[in-house]
Amino acid sequence: MKIPYRSTGRPSVSGKHFVCLFILLLIFATVQAADSPKVSGVAKERWYIQDVPDDVTPRYPSPYLWDYGLYLDVGLNKNFNNPNNKRWRSKGTTFKINQPQVNLAMGYVSKEATSQSRWGLEFGLQAGVDIKKLDPEPPPPSNDPVSHADTWRHFYRANVTGLIPLGNGLRATAGLIESYIGYESFLAIQNPNYTRGYLSDYVPFFLFGLQASYPVSNALDVSLFAVNGWNYLADPNDEPSYGFQGAWQISSRLKFTQNLYYGPDQENTSIKYWRFFSDSIIEWKSDRLLLTASFDFGTEKQADVNDNPRYNWTSGALWFGWHIGGSWHLGLRSEFYSDPDGIGTGSEQNIQAYTGTLEYTISSLISNTFVLGLEYRYDRSTGDEGGFFKGDTNRLVRGQHQLIFPVMWACGP
Repeated sequence: MKIPYRSTGRPSVSGKHFVCLFILLLIFATVQAADSPKVSGVAKERWYIQDVPDDVTPRYPSPYLWDYGLYLDVGLNKNFNNPNNKRWRSKGTTFKINQPQVNLAMGYVSKEATSQSRWGLEFGLQAGVDIKKLDPEPPPPSNDPVSHADTWRHFYRANVTGLIPLGNGLRATAGLIESYIGYESFLAIQNPNYTRGYLSDYVPFFLFGLQASYPVSNALDVSLFAVNGWNYLADPNDEPSYGFQGAWQISSRLKFTQNLYYGPDQENTSIKYWRFFSDSIIEWKSDRLLLTASFDFGTEKQADVNDNPRYNWTSGALWFGWHIGGSWHLGLRSEFYSDPDGIGTGSEQNIQAYTGTLEYTISSLISNTFVLGLEYRYDRSTGDEGGFFKGDTNRLVRGQHQLIFPVMWACGP
């Protein structure tokens, strides 16, 4: 049973104050240099940031490649439905609306495994709105959280890696790792849009277990996974689940990735009740343009429901990214999430969403990158249990319009 939202009564920055501050920052941004931004920290993973050329000396001449960084994501979602509970229904991240929120604060340190130093590690801590729904929410009983799940969710990553001198180099990682499933990152600064899609919110952002990766050739990487389950903070059983990823760089601009997941995620671990999930991604990008399509399909036979029905769900999205020039970036996304049995969202519904994001990057301070955004999105939910909250009574309506004002900061080498 979900606990209804209650105001804490503590003073907070109003939405109007946040928007005024946001506009002042945007005015400041427009007078910055128009050169392409030289970003830092986790912002280096933005899609249009190109790799360092081979003839450029890396920032760490030593074989011991240590990295570190800080990240802060603050945003205001202005929802024109104005629900009293200030909640975005069926959303996993950025689900608090109509008041400024720290969606994610994170710090990390890592060391890369290389042929000169064959061990590596990642460790990070996190807090904010976006981690709150990492905890599983029962029912069903298979969603019972592990002991101290509300503490474990504060770990961003915690793993060790060994590079084994076998063939082209076998990389083995154990611990809490970033999920291989899905196109969008848990860090909004790395995505074409600020808010993540429903198809990202309902696949794992993190996994706990083992990963073995091997570069078959310069164009093909293969990874195998053995993990504790779909939700690393749930405890449905003691059996492992398994995963596969094949990433094929078809050309310098075109890449295809196929992700598969198969394993028991209910108390009954009979193989006929195992969950199967497929995630297919095709991406084309240059230094100015991005086109990506993703399609997901999942199926799972239910052990604890009368007549043991098979539940299926599908989702998909199209992304368009345009590095307009200098520090400006435009991202568009169209998506759907079909959940006719309520296995993902908890409600029998079909969701469509359309998102447009304009961002400006400020990188004039050494080792610091700021990204200011303005995002509009429209969401529509249909079906017997579909809808979004609206008004003082939080009644369900089919659609919602939102304006989102994010400010993101990344600090690091």
